[in-house]
Amino acid sequence: MIAMLDDVPKQPGSLIDGKGNPYFGQFSSPIKDLALDKFLYFNDMDKKANPFNRYFHYKQFQFISINTGKFIIGAAIADIRYLGSGFLYVYDINNNSIVEQSWLRPPTIGYKTSASPYNGNASIGSSTASIHFKINSGQWQLSINSKHIQANLTLTTDEGDFPLSMCSPTGYNGWTYTQKHNALSVNGQLTINQQPQNLSKTLAGYDFSAGYMRRETSWRWASINGVVNEKSFGLNLAAGVNETGSSENVCWLGGKRCYLPPVHFKFQRQRTKQSNMQLDKQVFQQPWHIVSEAINSEKPRVELTFTPLNNREERLNLWLLKSNFRQYIGHYNGVIRGIDGNNLVINNILGLSEDHFARW
Repeated sequence: MIAMLDDVPKQPGSLIDGKGNPYFGQFSSPIKDLALDKFLYFNDMDKKANPFNRYFHYKQFQFISINTGKFIIGAAIADIRYLGSGFLYVYDINNNSIVEQSWLRPPTIGYKTSASPYNGNASIGSSTASIHFKINSGQWQLSINSKHIQANLTLTTDEGDFPLSMCSPTGYNGWTYTQKHNALSVNGQLTINQQPQNLSKTLAGYDFSAGYMRRETSWRWASINGVVNEKSFGLNLAAGVNETGSSENVCWLGGKRCYLPPVHFKFQRQRTKQSNMQLDKQVFQQPWHIVSEAINSEKPRVELTFTPLNNREERLNLWLLKSNFRQYIGHYNGVIRGIDGNNLVINNILGLSEDHFARW
């Protein structure tokens, strides 16, 4: 059985309980307050963490992806305490081309974030190019002002359409809170390359993740905002962070949230140097295989392939801090079994995948 809404516990008002410990598990709706000031953080020897570690070990990032049918937009802001970063890209589906820009800021300068998945603001940029996330009572808004994109957008949900909201233990003393929601409708104004865009069939997803994560963290991720069988379809699959006790794997079909089992990501990460372009392209285009385990000789509940078309990548080696980031755009094919008793066939749907290593 796939866990449906009635199987998920009611969400607490705060992520941290009266004894300073985080609640773990799946929540029925978003946490309103992470309550960082109430969290009792200990070091590996069971002593209270000093103020330096308590502040700098906390990490947070936010991301919005938008699929208009002609373009895919990605916007992200990350606060890793030692610095702030962000990126913005627009992918032209017909031309298979990406235009992007990125920001890297010293601590607390030129960016801001709020440690709330329910009410808050996050922004990065300058007078010539910027992105701004606003969360108002759980509803996400995105503003973009750049050379190629101008946007004032609101991501909307129908009544009874709930996000993924969960917290899991991380490392020895940490935790990670993740909130994600895909296949959301979009309202507002969007201009790309001086051309107004029709938003009637546009779908979007967001990601709010925060917590006391591992010093070295890596994850693999799959995401779709699309249409299957004439219904809105959203998918979130991941491995590497939230697999202790439960996973963040979930899909939305026609606004109905369905939980999925853990999955394996099988792909070739290493690529050749740019001097061997033909071999590099062959490796780049090799399909990923994203599969859940077959139990009792039954077929896997999740059995997908992902074929990359293009990507955004960034490698930073700042000695103490490192990031090897690759986000791909490509096509998904395969099947997800057991959605309302049926097999959901995924046929050449455009989506994202990601492979990321961070030392922070």
